[in-house]
Amino acid sequence: MTKIIKEMLPPDVRVARDAQDLLIECCVEFINLVSSESNEVCSREEKRTIAPEHVLKALEVLGFGEYIEEVYAAYEQHKLETMQDSLKGGKWSNGAEMTEEEAAAEQQRMFAEARARMNGGAIATKQPESDRSLES
Repeated sequence: MTKIIKEMLPPDVRVARDAQDLLIECCVEFINLVSSESNEVCSREEKRTIAPEHVLKALEVLGFGEYIEEVYAAYEQHKLETMQDSLKGGKWSNGAEMTEEEAAAEQQRMFAEARARMNGGAIATKQPESDRSLES
């Protein structure tokens, strides 16, 4: 919240710590209020998981209808970003594509590490051929 406050104000304007704390408390209270109402909307529909539609309905019930369009737009943007992330390879990908050989080598390395952990030993790493000739 502090970062948002600083980004929203001109650089020459400062906010007292008490004012920041009060603003943060208001945000927490607002989130609690919307969450509670969303839960009630969800319960009335005999659902067990709060869905985005429940939050939008809660905003309307609480009198924050003017925010629904902006909240819905943010939700749609979030869905697009999430879909793009999953197309890039999900949470395990670092964005770089691996060849099949690289993936197989990485898998073998991870298996070796897991085996070593299970056996309580050190991880045996393969040395390149050029390094082995130096040891002889």
